[in-house]
Amino acid sequence: MANATPVRVRFCPSPTGNPHVGLVRTALFNWAFARHHQGTLVFRIEDTDAARDSEESYNQLLDAMRWLGFDWDEGPEVGGPHAPYRQSQRMDIYQDVAQKLLDGGYAYHCYCTAEELDERREAARKAGKPSGYDGKCRTVTPEQKAAYEAEGRTSIVRFRMPDEATTFTDLVRGEITVQAENVTDYGILRANGAPLYTLVNPVDDALMEITHVLRGEDLLSSTPRQIALYKALIELGIAQRIPAFGHLPYVMGEGNKKLSKRDPQSSLNLYRERGFLPEGLLNYLSLLGWSFSEDQDLFTIDEMVAKFEIEDVNANPARFDLKKCEAINADHIRMLDVKDFTERCAPWLRAPFAPWDEADFDQAVFDAIAPHAQSRLKVLSEITDNVDFLFLKEPVFDEASWTKAMGKGDPVALLTTARAKLETADWSSPESLKEAVLAAGEEHGLKLGKAQAPVRVAVTGRTVGLPLFESLEILGKERTLARVDAALKKLAA
Repeated sequence: MANATPVRVRFCPSPTGNPHVGLVRTALFNWAFARHHQGTLVFRIEDTDAARDSEESYNQLLDAMRWLGFDWDEGPEVGGPHAPYRQSQRMDIYQDVAQKLLDGGYAYHCYCTAEELDERREAARKAGKPSGYDGKCRTVTPEQKAAYEAEGRTSIVRFRMPDEATTFTDLVRGEITVQAENVTDYGILRANGAPLYTLVNPVDDALMEITHVLRGEDLLSSTPRQIALYKALIELGIAQRIPAFGHLPYVMGEGNKKLSKRDPQSSLNLYRERGFLPEGLLNYLSLLGWSFSEDQDLFTIDEMVAKFEIEDVNANPARFDLKKCEAINADHIRMLDVKDFTERCAPWLRAPFAPWDEADFDQAVFDAIAPHAQSRLKVLSEITDNVDFLFLKEPVFDEASWTKAMGKGDPVALLTTARAKLETADWSSPESLKEAVLAAGEEHGLKLGKAQAPVRVAVTGRTVGLPLFESLEILGKERTLARVDAALKKLAA
């Protein structure tokens, strides 16, 4: 995609609630597009809704962007030539533009009450006509205006839509035409003078010289309105161009419904708390509407940036598959070097996640087990349950695992024999420990799989986990034999 004009895109979330994965996917595509074209990413905060926006959510957005590894060229904490980048600090700009639109005849005051609008919409619906605003106040005379105001009526400001169809080329969906009757005059200022999203978003895009607007499919219906506003802003000398639009496909959740902020699996915080890697989560989210190649789902973010073009995004809805997301994250965990892996596990090795006393944690012991754990995790939070047997004074027995492992055959006889074999084994070699348990199993007519199950539960408390014999070596002879003894006592009781 050749561009005579340097690419400028924007990511402009509202600070309401926790960031969600659909928002992250939008940020990712904008960021990757900007980086692919050596362009500029503008990070803008749309915080004009005082009732819903919060400083806490604003800080969460900044923290999320940092955690994901997204850098921005203009915006909060970075600054730039179009500052400020929070809409709540740009109110004078919007008022000025709104007045220019009024003065130029592109907008007008509308005195219709909510009740009158509802009545006329209902009548239009019954008549089988479009139920949008009917333009009643387009031609209000100064005398009518004075009369309305004498009645105590307030007015909003509406933008005057052109009477012809709007045609534009969507970068994802191709050419789209919307007829004039389907896009009626719309509000840009509330009765109290507060600017609406319909005004502030295009105005900021115009003043910040945005070249490409890449956003969710849910905003597609507003595009004809914005194009008309851009044309007016160009005529007023406020805008230089109409940006190119690309509308990203819906992300679908359970039951093929659009994934909403209320769906538990949509919260970015959930994935952070579970220990997803940013690079694993982003790899998966990039596949929701885009593909690296037909036969490759696993790649680095740098590899994605090198290939990403908005025209390659698929317009069809993409379904969020948590299991595939976990599988890709597991692949990225395995791609880490061991030192990086151990450092990223650190939050889950201390309170409030770790069930052991801080004084009982041994970093050298964890470093020894880490390579064996790395290949078995889907998310980093699983590390706690995988290694707790090393740092707890006694293993926490999962009763279902205990019953499964100890409820068949003669576990007392097997553990007694295994203990004797382990007593004389070479504890510097996992292979020697394996041979000891194998020999114990053979004496009782058991293969290794069935022979090692009671040993694993006695030592770790679970039937599944990290490689058993490497785990025994790291736990050590004294603690291993003590746990086998404790298990024998539990069986005797």
